[in-house]
Amino acid sequence: MTGIIILIAVGALFLPQYGLYWRFRRRRWLHSRQAIDDALAHLHQFQHDGRQASVESLSNTLGTSTKHTLILVNRMAQLDLVVMTGQGMGLTAAGHRWALQIIRAHRLFERYLADETSVPREKIHAHAHQLEHTVTEAQVDKMDADMGHPTFDPQGDPIPNAAGDMKEIESQKLVDWPAAKPAQIVHIEDEPPEVYAQIIAEDLHPGMIITIVDMSPVRIVIGTPDAEHVLAPVVAANISVREAPAERIEPPGVPLTTLKHGEQGRVVGLSPACQGLTRRRFLDLGLTPGARIERVMQSAFSDPTAYRVRNTLIALRREQSDLIRIERSAWTEQPERTEQPEQHQQNEGEIGV
Repeated sequence: MTGIIILIAVGALFLPQYGLYWRFRRRRWLHSRQAIDDALAHLHQFQHDGRQASVESLSNTLGTSTKHTLILVNRMAQLDLVVMTGQGMGLTAAGHRWALQIIRAHRLFERYLADETSVPREKIHAHAHQLEHTVTEAQVDKMDADMGHPTFDPQGDPIPNAAGDMKEIESQKLVDWPAAKPAQIVHIEDEPPEVYAQIIAEDLHPGMIITIVDMSPVRIVIGTPDAEHVLAPVVAANISVREAPAERIEPPGVPLTTLKHGEQGRVVGLSPACQGLTRRRFLDLGLTPGARIERVMQSAFSDPTAYRVRNTLIALRREQSDLIRIERSAWTEQPERTEQPEQHQQNEGEIGV
């Protein structure tokens, strides 16, 4: 009997959605900044897409009951952030500014996480969503300046500037693009996460040049310079493209992989496919435009290969070397080294990437 009473008490406290603990959390969330931020972001997205937001659409996005959504909407109306019309809900001027601030923070955090950290691509959106509610407008301005005022996030969404202006690129869905016509990926939708994970698994990203090789009601085969990728149409619908520009997308030059023993070259840039922590490591190692690089030796199993750059030996795997673009130059015989092995070791570091 005592055990039954304990179970009833625990259920009354912690039963999901209905227990006292969950009711307390929901009530606390409704009065938080995050609740308003998420609601305003939803309303802005609907407005941007030319759709009319409603209490029902907001409830579905936030995962809240109609009752609690109405409480939140009433609170935002008191703050002069939303207005109710016969067609549904809309943003006031103040609500629009607030929404742009949240979108700007979110996309800047996504850009930072993609370029400066090792957070996996499929987790960047969730991390940025947690961080966007923790910064002030002044902190967002500083972050924007420190990052060099980036204009697009890793998925190709435009990042608003301090004035709320955003660059927009005309595009259309990949599923509507004609076969055999080169296209450039300009945007990848990161929701739902399950679909985004399939696109990531194919290593597709904004900036990539692709061509539809084959299309049917059950699959779309797209070709890239290095491989073919097979996607279900429902997955391909999350990719937006535009006509491939006439100019080359890759930096000039050839991949570092083409450098032969006894040759040296000059770094001209990194491939657009080189993103995140890998790009940051390459730059930290001095693989910047103009740096001289020499192929020194290869392992017994042909991979990795050792290169000398800025008086440091680094070991790169083939897939890493393919991301570095160089201009080859004929090898010029260097004066014979006279230092002792101990001195040589002091002058050269050895780093494996």
